[in-house]
Amino acid sequence: MENHLQNFLVIDIETVSGSENIEELPPQLQQHWEYKANTLKNPDEKTPKELYQDRAAIYAEFGKVVVIGLAFFYEAKGKPALRVKSMASHNEQILLLDFKNFIESKFDQYRLKLCAHNGKEFDFPYLCRRMLINDIKIPGPLNIAGKKPWEVPHIDTMELWKFGDWKSFTSLNLLTTIFDIPSSKTDLDGSMVNKTYYEEKDGLERIEEYCRRDVIATAQLYLRLNNLPLIEEQQIDVIT
Repeated sequence: MENHLQNFLVIDIETVSGSENIEELPPQLQQHWEYKANTLKNPDEKTPKELYQDRAAIYAEFGKVVVIGLAFFYEAKGKPALRVKSMASHNEQILLLDFKNFIESKFDQYRLKLCAHNGKEFDFPYLCRRMLINDIKIPGPLNIAGKKPWEVPHIDTMELWKFGDWKSFTSLNLLTTIFDIPSSKTDLDGSMVNKTYYEEKDGLERIEEYCRRDVIATAQLYLRLNNLPLIEEQQIDVIT
C-alpha cells in the first residue's frame, strides 16, 4: 500500500438544523437567525422561517452533526482495501465524543491525515465549532490553532481538483461522474437531509447510509486524483 495512504482517514459529515422549526429556538437565537437570514441570497424571497428549514444546517451556529462517515485504507489479500464505518446519533455530544475517541484510540495523532471533499471549508471547521459548543476538547489532528500551513494535516479533494483555481465549487457528485466512480447518490441527496431527518421515521438510518456512500466516493476520488486505481467493490468492508 502507498505510504501516503497509511494513517489516512477520510471523513464526511451530515448536518441538520438544530431544531425542526425556528420557533423551538430560544428567542435571542431566533433574532440572530433573522439577522443572518437577511444577509443571505434569497431570490425566492423566502421568510426567515423557511430559510431556517432550508439552510440553517450548513451553519455550525444554528445546526448540528447527526452522522459522521469514516473510511481508511489498508491491505487485504495483497490488495488495497477500504474499511468504512459510520457513526450516527440524535445526541450530538455523544456522537462527537465517539468520533473523538475513535480517532484518538485508532490512529497515531502525530501522523494522522484527515481528508474530506470541501473539508477545509465545511467538515473540519464545522466539527471543531460544534465540539467547542458541546464543551469537547478538539483532537490534535483537527485543531489547527498555532500551526503553520504546511503543518496542517488536512487534505481536501476539492482543493486538489482546483489546482489553485478558486473561482468555483465542484461537487463530489460531478467529480465522481467525470472520473467514472460509482456515485454516492441514491434517492437521497444533500438538499433532502434536513427534511428526511425531521419528517421520516427511519430518517437517521437513511442519512447514515447516504453518508457511507459519500465517504466511499471521496476515498475513491482521492485515489483517482493521485493516479491510483480504484478500490474494487469486494475490497470495501463496511463495519459497524
